[in-house]
Amino acid sequence: MYETILLEHRQSVGIVTLNRPDKLNACTSTMHRELVDAIESLGQDDAIRAVVLTGSGRAFCAGQDLGVTKQGPIDYEMALKRGYNPVIHALTHLEKPVIAAVNGVAAGAGVALALACDYKVAADDASFVQAFVQIGLVPDSGSTWLLPRHVGLAKAMELAMFGDKLDASGAEALGLINRVVPHDTLLPQALELAQRLASLPTRAIGLMKRAFYDGLESSLADALDREAHIQQLASQTADHQEGIRAFLEKRRPTFRGM
Repeated sequence: MYETILLEHRQSVGIVTLNRPDKLNACTSTMHRELVDAIESLGQDDAIRAVVLTGSGRAFCAGQDLGVTKQGPIDYEMALKRGYNPVIHALTHLEKPVIAAVNGVAAGAGVALALACDYKVAADDASFVQAFVQIGLVPDSGSTWLLPRHVGLAKAMELAMFGDKLDASGAEALGLINRVVPHDTLLPQALELAQRLASLPTRAIGLMKRAFYDGLESSLADALDREAHIQQLASQTADHQEGIRAFLEKRRPTFRGM
């Protein structure tokens, strides 16, 4: 179905794998289109309640495939508006939890792909690099918004200006990612986390995502109003009613993402 990615369903989890291992999963316009299509299809599939994004081979994503420059200059503005930006939008607006399983190097826009996920688990040999400065560019694909919100402005500027590589433990210490695990256990642990999230009230988690992202750009007063509205939506879900019943009946709730 796809040329540059793999899409797999494992019970209630969708696994999206960047699949250009010979190019370190560097991005192309085809990959962008396929990622958006896959993410949107998972969003519309009621059987899927959590998503894992990972890479094949020894890299998560090396950013832009610069081999296309051999065909002529890149119109970066159009490439971003038509390619990268829709992918970041799709990940952050998917009202289901998304886990990044960073299996190797994440460079440039590859870091942004990971940051756009809701939870980041990385192999102990993974690395992160803001590679833009090395080719005379600025961070893109949402990096100037996502990176300082993860690590703070001062550290974001340092990572962007110097372009130094950050190992997995360093990324965890900075708050760039959530967890580091042994390489061989990366996907099993990511799937375990995804299944755990899938067993939770995922409608509420989707609303959480909406509230948190909107809240990053609003005043406290606006956030309070938005929370009141979103909480009303959450209270109308079947999972909320199940949670209340389970609490009163002193049992574990069985959530269905409804």
